[in-house]
Amino acid sequence: MNLNLNHIGQIALPVADIDRAEAFFATTLGFRKLFRFGDLCFFDCAGVRLLVEKAKPEDVAKASVLYFRCTDIALAVKELTARGVTFTHPPHRIAPMEDHDLWMAFFQDPDGHPLALMHEAPKGYALPA
Repeated sequence: MNLNLNHIGQIALPVADIDRAEAFFATTLGFRKLFRFGDLCFFDCAGVRLLVEKAKPEDVAKASVLYFRCTDIALAVKELTARGVTFTHPPHRIAPMEDHDLWMAFFQDPDGHPLALMHEAPKGYALPA
């Protein structure tokens, strides 16, 4: 038997207010909502399902960082800022790689979960002035 577990099917994110989270991920971030069932709301993230679910207050803070790949970090930050997102760390180069540079920008959802934009930029990429 070839056990192949390298494809993530779903990630769960505990939230305090499911209605607020649904609005943030659907409207502010523009994720495609798949469906909602009670206090569970599902979004499509390029084939990986994101489940935001109402949780007890003590469980809300136990989330990991979610990194969202984008094709142009400067444009993504500009658009999200216009939609009301405040970035805790503006776009910056995290690491020079052999064939590209890794850029990231960090922000939070309404529950304070850390979220990030991730851009694998061509060598020499610079933010517009």
